[in-house]
Formats: sequence, C-alpha cells, structure tokens
Amino acid sequence: MSSVRVRPGDPLRGTVRVSGASKNSGCKQLAAALLAEGSTTVTNVPSVADLEVMLEVLTAMGVGVERLGPDALRLDTAGELTPEAPYELVTRMRASINVLGPLLARCGEARVAMPGGDNIGQRKLDMHFRGLEAMGAKLSVTHGYIEGSAHGLHGARIVLEFPSVGATENLLTAAVLADGLTTIENAAREPEIRDLATLLNRMGARVHGAGTSTIEVEGVRSLASVDTELCGDRIEAGTYLTALGVAGGEIELEGIRLDQLEMVVVKLREMGMRVDATDRGLRARCDGRLDSVDVATLPFPGFATDFMPMTVALLAVSDGTAIVSENVFDNRFSFIGELRRMGADIRTEDRHAVVRGVPRLSGAPVRAFDVRAGAALAIAGLGAEPVRRAGRTRRIPVHRMIAAAPSGVLREAVADCGRCSTVHGPTARGPNEQDEVVAMSDTMVAGVLDAIEAIRPALQADGGDIVFNTIDDDGVVHVSLVGACGTCPVSTMTLKAGVERIIMDRVPGVTEVVADNAE
Repeated sequence: MSSVRVRPGDPLRGTVRVSGASKNSGCKQLAAALLAEGSTTVTNVPSVADLEVMLEVLTAMGVGVERLGPDALRLDTAGELTPEAPYELVTRMRASINVLGPLLARCGEARVAMPGGDNIGQRKLDMHFRGLEAMGAKLSVTHGYIEGSAHGLHGARIVLEFPSVGATENLLTAAVLADGLTTIENAAREPEIRDLATLLNRMGARVHGAGTSTIEVEGVRSLASVDTELCGDRIEAGTYLTALGVAGGEIELEGIRLDQLEMVVVKLREMGMRVDATDRGLRARCDGRLDSVDVATLPFPGFATDFMPMTVALLAVSDGTAIVSENVFDNRFSFIGELRRMGADIRTEDRHAVVRGVPRLSGAPVRAFDVRAGAALAIAGLGAEPVRRAGRTRRIPVHRMIAAAPSGVLREAVADCGRCSTVHGPTARGPNEQDEVVAMSDTMVAGVLDAIEAIRPALQADGGDIVFNTIDDDGVVHVSLVGACGTCPVSTMTLKAGVERIIMDRVPGVTEVVADNAE
C-alpha cells in the first residue's frame, strides 16, 4: 500500500491479537536457523515486508523456504549453503546483517553487503566487527561488501561500548559454535535477546544470562534444528496503546506480556491511561485527554526508541508541555516536520524536542520516512480534523501534475514509488468531484508554477528539487524542497535567500513562501 487515508471516528473498542514480532525477533531467529542442518518450522509469523526480504536472503543462500499457511513457514537448512547475502536484498532491510554471525560460525566464511534499512541515523557496525575479530574472525569491507573468514572461532571476553541489540545478536549466534567460553559484557537486554537465547538453548546451545548485561556462552560442536513460535510484537502493542491515547476508548490486547512493555505502560499510566494485565495479555482504557509527560529513550529496560515517534504523536494532542529526548539514534526526529504540517506545536534542538499539546490537529498530506514514523502519522490522524493522506509518495515534475482546470479548483494527489518520498503538488479535478479541495486563483497558480519551473534547474543541478504543495487563502505558498533522494530538507536560509525572493518577485499576491519540510 503506497498511501493510507486516516479518518477519525468513534473511540476505539474491541480485542486485537498482537502479531508475531517478525522484524525485531523473527528475522533474527530465521537467521539463527542457519546454525543447524535440518528443518525448522516457525509459527506466528505474519507476512510483512521485512520478513519477506529475510526469506529472500535465505533463499539466495540455498535455504529451502516453504509457506505452511498465513502465519507459518518451514526452513530447510540441510543442504550446502552459499555464504553470501546479496546487495539488492540486504540494502532493503538492515536486519539482514544478522546472517553474518551464523555464516561465520557454520561455514567459516561470509560475504554480506553493507546493510540498508530505515533512515533513522547512523548505526555503525564497529562493535560487530571488534567482537567477531576478538573471536578469531578476519573481516574487511571491499566494494560495499563485508567479507569475513574464520578458520575456527574461539571464545573471548567482549565488552560492548553500547548495549547494541544487533551486535549482541550477531556475537551470540557466532559464539554458540565457538571453541570455549565467550563472555559479552554490556550486552543488550531486550526481550528479543531472551527469545533468541531461548531458541539457541533449545537447539543445544549453552547460553546463560540472556536478558542481563552479562551473557556467557559455552561453545558446542553442533546444534540441531527445532521448531519455534514468535512472541508478540511489543512495538505493535505499544502502537495500539498510543492510538488509544489519541482516540480514547477501551481495548484488549492478546498475545503480549506486561513485562515486554513495562516502561511504556509506566508512562501511559502517568499520563492518565489505565492499563492492566490479563490472562491473555493487556486491557487498556482511556476516557479523556491525557496529560503530558517527559520521555527519554534508552536501551531496554528503558523507554525504547521504537516507541518514540508514536509517543510524540500522542503528546502532540495531550494536555501540557513535554520534553522528548532521543538518546539512541541521531536522526529520528525527521517525522516531526510532518506533524507540524498537521498543526502540532513542536520545536527541536539537537536530540531534544519540546512538544506543546494542542486540543486538535488538522489533516494534511504527509509522508513517512520509516515504518515507525508512518505509524506516528497515522496515529496523529486519529486526532486531526479533516483527514488527508499519509504515506510514501513519489516526486512528480510539477508541469506533469497541473492541467487546465476551468473550475479553478484543485486537489492533492498521492502516487506510489519504492525509492523517493515527498508531498505531491495539486492536480486538476473535475467540477463535480466531492473531495478535499482548495479554491485558488488560476492566474496565481500559473504564476507560481512558472516561477518554480525557473527555479528547478538550479536546484536539480545540485541534486535537489522543488515541489509545489498548495496556496493558502491569504497568499502563502507552500512548497517542499528536497534533495536527490527525496528525504533531504533544504535549509530555511536557502529558502529565504533564493526561492522566496524569486516567487514573490514574479507572482503578485504572494505574501510568503513556506518550505513545509525545512528545518
């Protein structure tokens, strides 16, 4: 689906079974299946894009993949593996890097393309490399590929400078077949680490201390394939709870445990939501507007960074002012510009955001840079007035989007693209269509389009572009200034120095030019 239309309605009510944790847990357990020769059946596996990419990676390595139903699959790892994860697959999903440890442990070699994934900051692989090298692996990066060899891994004491989930998982899956004792200090403590260790122990590994900051692994000679069931996705469960905070109502979540969401539940209770454990999961109730609270992201058991975007959306319509501090990733506030388009009162400074809650947001066309940002924008739509569209969209040249419109009435459009994202400009609409519309002067629109066409070549020469969004009734022109990849805002200084001056000089009646995505 390339776009999502959100329509706020009645308070949320009902029971939902939380899907299996296919991204944060499932992909890692699928990679761990490479460690043993045999057949592994995995259940509670929803069909999501990240999981499908991981299955493609495994297939490319020679693993047999068989779908047994909508939420079950079987992996056959009995044959000889091709220890290479190709570029065109790994760049689509960062969790593909988790095959590095299992391949080195089982095959003694690996060739894995440098990972891609969501645009949420720098996530380096230094700790993966240092840990694997301490265990005897030789690693290098050549032509965009991580190339590794290991003629017998051995135990080592590894101290992580940060409790990285990915590094802990890669080192854990390599250590289970290493010779001797491996100790991982300052290890990640997320529930997904415990789930992975549980699976490995059922396969015959000897892992102790998973879920604490020190993990000890006694290497064994071989592992056996076993069947496994994925636990509920705690991020999905947290998304439902924040949606409830915006829309109000009462819901029950099945297939999730309170200890998986402990810090999120602490914050939601502090805001005024009632959350209780049940035999099957959780029950939550929200009867009115919640109070604002400060939030700081930290590694587990702290407030997980994956919950932050949805929480900011909730705080945007809560009562009071909150400070949100992002301590894990360095570029996870990119979605805030889109919330501002919806009327959110948010200011950012480095890793901090000041969120002043407003009673109601207003609908607007927005775009999502990553999956959590998309969830945040959809949740914000539940607390917005007129609904617009939220989704990943394609940059289209303005002259192809505007046609003669005798009625002088325009609408906004959304199209699909797998690479770039930006807000579309208006396209002509028929006089009888009852859709979200904005009336404006054809002469002014034509003038703005001419000015933009004059500006575009200079921006495109530097790898950028400009897109016309709309014109307000008071003559304020809204544009989006983007880089070649579709995700790079152009600075306000550039806007004031060039774009605004040109448009206002050329088009009478324009009072201001605003770059909707400028920082």
